[in-house]
Amino acid sequence: LVQLVESGGGSAQAGGSLRLSCVVSGMTGSNNCMGWFRQTPDKEREGVARISTDGRWVSYADSVKGRFPISQDTAKNALYLQMNSLKPEDTAMYYCAADPRSWLCLGEPRPSMVEFWGQGTQVTVSS
Repeated sequence: LVQLVESGGGSAQAGGSLRLSCVVSGMTGSNNCMGWFRQTPDKEREGVARISTDGRWVSYADSVKGRFPISQDTAKNALYLQMNSLKPEDTAMYYCAADPRSWLCLGEPRPSMVEFWGQGTQVTVSS
C-alpha cells in the first residue's frame, strides 16, 4: 500500500514562506517521479515542481521558478517544497504526488497519469 502524507500547509502573508513536507511509504521502484501539484476550485490541477528519485530530472512551473525549490531526503522517503516570496495567487490546495515512471518528471506535467496522491494540504496567502 502506497501512502503519501503531507504536512506544512497553512496561512502566510504575501512575501512570506511556508515549507511543505510529504512522507512517502510503500513505493518500491528504484527511480520514481515525485512532485507537487496544486488546485483551486475554479482551475484544473497543475504541476508545481517535480523531481526524480535519482535527482537527475527536476522541473518547475514557470510561475514558481526561482521561488519554490523542491528537494528530497531519500533516506527518510521525504519530499519537500520550500515556498518563498509567496503571492496571493499561490493560494491553493497542494498535493504531493508519486509515480513509478520517472519519465513523468520530463515535459509538461500530466496529473491525469500520476498514480499516487496525498490527501492535500491547504495554502492560503493573504495580501
